[in-house]
Amino acid sequence: MKYQKINISILLLLLISVSSTFGQLVTKPEAGPFLLKNATIHTITKGTITGDVLILGNAIVEVSTTPISNSSAKVIDCTGKHIYPGFIDGGTTLGLSEISSVSVTNDFNEIGEIIPQMQALTAVNPNAVAIPVTRTNGVTSALAMPKGGRIPGTAALINLFGYTPEQMYAGFKGVVMNFPSTGRGGRFDRRSDEDVKKDGEKALQTIDDLWEQLAQYSKIDSLGKAQGLKQNEFKPELDALLPVYRGEATLLIEANKSEDIRAALKWIKDKNLKVVLTGVKEGFRVAADIAKAKVPVIVGPVLDNPARSYDKYDAVYTNPSVMQKAGVLVAIRTNNSENVRNLPFNAGFAATYGMGVDEALKAITINPAKIFGLESSLGSIEKGKTANLFICDGDPFEMKTKIEYLFITGWKVALENRHTLLNDEFLMRSPGLKK
Repeated sequence: MKYQKINISILLLLLISVSSTFGQLVTKPEAGPFLLKNATIHTITKGTITGDVLILGNAIVEVSTTPISNSSAKVIDCTGKHIYPGFIDGGTTLGLSEISSVSVTNDFNEIGEIIPQMQALTAVNPNAVAIPVTRTNGVTSALAMPKGGRIPGTAALINLFGYTPEQMYAGFKGVVMNFPSTGRGGRFDRRSDEDVKKDGEKALQTIDDLWEQLAQYSKIDSLGKAQGLKQNEFKPELDALLPVYRGEATLLIEANKSEDIRAALKWIKDKNLKVVLTGVKEGFRVAADIAKAKVPVIVGPVLDNPARSYDKYDAVYTNPSVMQKAGVLVAIRTNNSENVRNLPFNAGFAATYGMGVDEALKAITINPAKIFGLESSLGSIEKGKTANLFICDGDPFEMKTKIEYLFITGWKVALENRHTLLNDEFLMRSPGLKK
């Protein structure tokens, strides 16, 4: 039986490697410079204008309402077309998971409860089949997040083009914490009320104890550095958390129930941490509390069912808008791997259910860029920013819209993936061919 299992695992890996080979680009990415002429440019931060965009190297070097000329640039006529900044998904397992239902293809869940030293970036597969599928819908960057334990590791923002994880790295990392739940885990949770309460208190005590350790470790570390000494004992988990404790790195706290969100806000109060709340499925119940704490959120998926049976059907759809209108900085995520391509449609639902198109666009462009501290390089069409953008023939929130050109870090990336290749293969087939 063991031998059979090994063979099955090997077969699955071979199949995945074959599908990856045939699922990736056939047309090589093209380097610039590029001159995009006569487009409707949705800058996000400076309104919508009609004009030209010049891409040189990996950057946008000019955006103008008057004609730009550059004799060395490859010209793309964008008359009647729209330019948008590339979309940013604030939470995925893209690149860390190939087939979510096949465990041997998943690399986002390591053994251990508190392992912040585990870096998601090192596990990213640049040849993941879902990456070119995702790009086709205008998503150019995604946060690759570990999952599992209380502190399962460190997430990394990646651009969805590159041959190595290092080439894909987009400049942000954040430690992930799954905040202890104060309630039941679901309908199949048969614990007594007393056990639920005890388990919640025990989990929270674990985090409090960890932070006490960090306080002492930070003092020892500072004293040692001041005296030019090295610590005798290597504590990788504490070393990885020191920047978070000192407010130098971001802590991404996953909390979804309203009670858990309140508990997380109480826990972070007076700790001087850089915190982002993620998930936040019931954020609409405590939007005022989140706004008062001045904590940004990455919410989603929006295309989901309500958390409670008595909630309105559109509770999840309206959730981003309720928080945004309360004054919270909101970004949107899919929390997916295979279907990160649906990010614009998650934002589209948020737009329809109270957020509006402009704010929904911000929630997948400039807002995540701000949350990740990358607003100077990502999230809008502006001079000096990284050339992550796409050209399309309509509203990117509508399924009928076709994206015609895509640029990531200045490279014109072909809009090919396993879906388009299969379509091309069979669309013009001649059935019944004989030799």
